[in-house]
Amino acid sequence: MALQAIFARRALTPQEEIADAVVLIDGDKIAAVGRRDEITIPESAHTHDKRDLSIAPGFIDVHIHGAAGYDLMDPSPEALSAITAKVAARGTTSLVATTVSASEESTTRAVGAIAGWMDRAAREGAGATPSAEILGVHFEGPFISSVRRGAHPAEWIVAPSVFLFKRFLAAAKGAARILTLAPELPGAADLIAEARQAGVVVSLGHTDASYAEALGAISRGAQHAAHVFNAMRPFSHRETGVLGAVLTSPSVTAELIVDGVHVDDAAILVLLATKGPQRVILVSDGTAATGMPDGEYRLGTCDIRVEAGVARNSDGKLAGSTLTLDRAVRHMITLGIPLREVLPMLTSNPAHLLGLERRKGCLVAGADADLVLLDDHLQVAGVITRGVGLN
Repeated sequence: MALQAIFARRALTPQEEIADAVVLIDGDKIAAVGRRDEITIPESAHTHDKRDLSIAPGFIDVHIHGAAGYDLMDPSPEALSAITAKVAARGTTSLVATTVSASEESTTRAVGAIAGWMDRAAREGAGATPSAEILGVHFEGPFISSVRRGAHPAEWIVAPSVFLFKRFLAAAKGAARILTLAPELPGAADLIAEARQAGVVVSLGHTDASYAEALGAISRGAQHAAHVFNAMRPFSHRETGVLGAVLTSPSVTAELIVDGVHVDDAAILVLLATKGPQRVILVSDGTAATGMPDGEYRLGTCDIRVEAGVARNSDGKLAGSTLTLDRAVRHMITLGIPLREVLPMLTSNPAHLLGLERRKGCLVAGADADLVLLDDHLQVAGVITRGVGLN
């Protein structure tokens, strides 16, 4: 692949803004980023004039269940190809494939297929068109609270089990990234220790934990919280519950679904004021309905119905979303949050959570050439994934 140089009105690294910028790409990596008058462009480089656009790191979604009519619990090659292409078109260049509570057989089969896809992608490299890279697996369940299960099927919720988790790890073949669990359940402490030893991020979610129970889990290594406010014990001024622990623990990052449905705007502002933008991660919690018209879809083994873009199960409970991360950016801007604070929430913050901060979520020499081009209205005007997508 030839050297490529992209000229942009500005580059958002995202830690700094570089005006009149150029990003030099060599193959699937960024070779240099800086002002046009500071970067030497080789004569052999193919140039792309995008000086009416801003360029930023590609978005990273650490909590997504599907898109394009396909669910990640049934990850055929056709499904994975469609999902990764659909979300890439909206700026998501990397994702963590997220499971839902299901049988051991269904979970291990899905995780094995995802791991196989990742292995082939690593060997074969980027395709001919932009597609999001799958960075690993996020196990959402089955070790969750039946009281706060949300749309997870009750029949597949089980007590925390180191034995079962090891089966999941074996199926993932090194691709396990995040485990969401309810820390108040018997056996959760042992499972947290096992997950941390395996290098897996422990996430608090679908939980009815008290403040003390959540704080205990954090002291043992839990460092993340899934879709904060949703499927959690509500905050009370006398027993703040898991939310109190998440809001007051600097080591914990907090996911937010900012689709205007899952979390009220005032609650978003409260979380930001408490955690600071550096500890917040925007996620889609997207389902098979993402990028699709209203209608009937599946989330794992559950039927969901989407009306006016809102996904619910047969009980009327919210069941994931149809959100894309470019929409999340624009929603945050309407709340008065500066773009310089919003962008890290879906680039460098999730990259740091996954331990990939030198490779993903940034515009620096040596990082993967995953980029999104944005117009003045923060609409996606172009996407590059591992150097692919320029024309």
